[in-house]
Amino acid sequence: MSPAGIDAPAVSSWFATHVPQAAQPLRFELIAGGHSNLTYRVHCADSDSMVLRRPPLGHVLATAHDMSREHKIISGVGQTDMPVPRTIALCTDENVNGAPFYVMSYEEGAVLHSAEESALVPAGERMSLSRRVADVLALLHSVEPDDVGLGDLGRREDYLGRQLRRWTRQWEQSKTRELPIMDELATELDARKPEQIGSAIVHGDYRLGNMLTSGGDIVAVLDWELCTLGDPMADVGFLMNNWVSPDEPSAGTSAPTQAGGFAARSDMLDWYADASGRDVSNVDYYRAFSYWRLAAISEGVLNRYLRGVMADAEETDTDVFRQSVDFLSASAAERLAVR
Repeated sequence: MSPAGIDAPAVSSWFATHVPQAAQPLRFELIAGGHSNLTYRVHCADSDSMVLRRPPLGHVLATAHDMSREHKIISGVGQTDMPVPRTIALCTDENVNGAPFYVMSYEEGAVLHSAEESALVPAGERMSLSRRVADVLALLHSVEPDDVGLGDLGRREDYLGRQLRRWTRQWEQSKTRELPIMDELATELDARKPEQIGSAIVHGDYRLGNMLTSGGDIVAVLDWELCTLGDPMADVGFLMNNWVSPDEPSAGTSAPTQAGGFAARSDMLDWYADASGRDVSNVDYYRAFSYWRLAAISEGVLNRYLRGVMADAEETDTDVFRQSVDFLSASAAERLAVR
C-alpha cells in the first residue's frame, strides 16, 4: 500500500518515461520528520534510492510549496560548493499525482532532529560539525544569485518588510485562536527594522534538523521551500534560536544541540562573522523576528492538523503546537523587551 500523497501506478509510469534509470517496480516510503512539504524515499528494484518531494495535503500558502521553485533553487546552489542533493527530474503535471513534485538524489546521513539523535554523534565530531554549520551558512551567503540562475528568485531589498507582511497575512489566515502578543510583535518588529546591509540567498530554515550529517560534516542541506533573496542576518538569527544549550528550554520538541558538546552561540557568531565579514551585533532583533515568524508557521501547521489534512494527523498531539506557538511568541517578546 502506498503512503498518502502518492499515486504509485501513475508516479511509477511517469518515472518510466522521465527517470528511466530508476529500476522498476518502485516502492514509496514517507520519510518522517517533515510538517510541511512531504518527502518520500523511492526504493528502486536494484536497491538504489531516490527522493521525491511534493506539497503537503490540503490548502497551504502556495508560494511556500512551489515545487518548480524549490527544484530551481537546489539546482542553482548545486552549481556551487554548497552541499545539496542532486536534482534529477521535475513533474509539473498535476494529473500525475494531484500536485507537482520533483525527484532528487538520495544521500546517506543522519538528520539530527533532537538531542536524542545528536547524542549518538561521537563527542569528537560535535565541535567540527558546529564549525561546519557556521562556515556553510557563510558560504551560502557568499553566492551571487545571478551567477547560479537565481537572480529572479525574489526582490533583494526590504526583506524584513516583505517577510513581516507575508507572515502577518499568514497568521491572520491560519490562526486558531486570538493571541494579541503576535499582533504587538508584528508592530514592534516593523517599527524597529534595521537597515538591510547587502543581500544574499536566504535559506529561511537553516538548522541541524534540515541537514544530513556524517563524520562531523554536512552531507547535504535540505528543505529549501522558504528560500528567497534578502537579508542574510535572518538566517543567522534563526540558527541562533535553534542552537540551544543543554540548560535552556526549547520550543516543543528537543533541540539537537541540547545533547551538549556543540559550540557556544558566541563561537558560532564569531565563526560566521569571520567567514562572512558581516556585522552580527544586531542579532537579537533577528532572533526576535525568527521566533515570531516560526510562531506564525507553527500556527499554520496546527491549523492543517486540526483540519485533518496532514499525513500523520491521527498520531499527532496538537497541544504540542499550541505550546510551541506560545513559547515562540514569548521568546520573541523577551528578545525585543516587549511587555
